[in-house]
Amino acid sequence: MSQPDPSLAAIEPTAVPHHVAIIMDGNGRWASQRGFPRTEGHRRGVESVRGCVRAAKELGVRYLTLYAFSSENWRRPKEEVFDLMGLLKRFIRRDLAELHEQNVKIKVIGTDAGVESDIMGLIKEAVILTKDNTGLQLTVAFNYGARDEIVRAAQRIAAKVQRGELDPAAITEDMFADYLDTAGLPEPDLLIRTSGVQRISNFLLWQCAYTEFVFVDAYWPEFTKDIFAAAIAEFQTRERRFGGLAARFSA
Repeated sequence: MSQPDPSLAAIEPTAVPHHVAIIMDGNGRWASQRGFPRTEGHRRGVESVRGCVRAAKELGVRYLTLYAFSSENWRRPKEEVFDLMGLLKRFIRRDLAELHEQNVKIKVIGTDAGVESDIMGLIKEAVILTKDNTGLQLTVAFNYGARDEIVRAAQRIAAKVQRGELDPAAITEDMFADYLDTAGLPEPDLLIRTSGVQRISNFLLWQCAYTEFVFVDAYWPEFTKDIFAAAIAEFQTRERRFGGLAARFSA
């Protein structure tokens, strides 16, 4: 007889957050503290991504958004960026078929500025292959920055106003959200950041207006299903007010 999953015992199944966003932080520090090159930290981080996707499905999360590579990460040493791009390509080539088989739908947010054509080709392949899947929606924030996203949305709206296609008075928050990279996604209920750092780092600035934050001390390569479940359990203790009276989250 199989034993009950202790991770599931920690949370209330009827109040699992619909959408969880994660800032996967600490790969380099994890490696440095163990005498490994930073590239080993990133490699171990990819393993954590695989485990995180499996855990999200098992815990009942419907939408998972991972901050994979920010538009500011290009400032890192060229060798490290090169290794990160190589890991991304290997991840897609190795895992795409399995994700598709598991009914995972893949979405990628960010821009293609400065990204090699072969990487963009793999990304488009992943999105097209899984577009009709109905299970967990995995959104990967790649070459993404929230301020840039907001500026691009404002530019597209301004262009429509300039062409006479849109009355400025008709612009609403809901309309603006439709021009963001995350159009069609619910706003995150929970944002998790690993490594003990407590900041948002230009990630989903518009979308996280009423998101609950949980910061965990573990580095990303140490992230497990138990840590994921503990963050959800912490989320379930929060009273979400949305500017009004306290409300209990329910699925």
